[in-house]
Amino acid sequence: MFAAACDGACLSNPVLLLPITILVMPPFETLVAFFGVSILLCVSPGPDNLFVLLQSAMYGRRAGLSIVAGLCTGLIVHTSAVALGLAAVFATSATAFTALKVVGALYLVWLAWQAFWAPVEALPKGQAQAGGAAKMYRRGVFMNITNPKVGIFFMAFLPQFINPALGAVSLQVFWLGVMFMVATFLTFGAIACFAGIVGGFLKGSVRAQRALNRLAGCVFLALAARLALAQQR
Repeated sequence: MFAAACDGACLSNPVLLLPITILVMPPFETLVAFFGVSILLCVSPGPDNLFVLLQSAMYGRRAGLSIVAGLCTGLIVHTSAVALGLAAVFATSATAFTALKVVGALYLVWLAWQAFWAPVEALPKGQAQAGGAAKMYRRGVFMNITNPKVGIFFMAFLPQFINPALGAVSLQVFWLGVMFMVATFLTFGAIACFAGIVGGFLKGSVRAQRALNRLAGCVFLALAARLALAQQR
């Protein structure tokens, strides 16, 4: 009787449904499988982890972790877009897709220019040039949200782990997005720490620092070209 009364009260007051609805998520085994696949995707070579690797080597571990935090923030945007159906716009609209990828490609070209012309100086062994945590965080956010392929990938990847029978599909998308962000932070964070240590030692040599900056510039140009040539399919 109490359960029936409670159900009736919840149905009559949608606010009471919120604590119950927010708990709707894919089964535990689905989350574990999704997390494992996400880790594999994060460690496989790609533009984002390569970006973290180079920026961490250039500016240090703290800057790299700030970029990782920015990339994860960008994933919130992509997860929300999938949950709200906005990613479908970029998957079907050639104009929206092209506009976003052009902005992202131009941003990468600008980063390449900065890397080519960055001043070099020998620093004490193990010390890396500071990149500014807030600046690196914004760089990570912008790098992520201006890549329309991420949103389209999410739109194709996340639904494979959703069970419509559970209801609250948008909330299931949210939980999967959270799991992917955790996987990203762990793997990319490890990359940032490793690259930051190695880069700190390289900063003791002007020649090594100049070579690292040129390598970063070439990689950024390659990533810009890759993004500019990306197709919707």
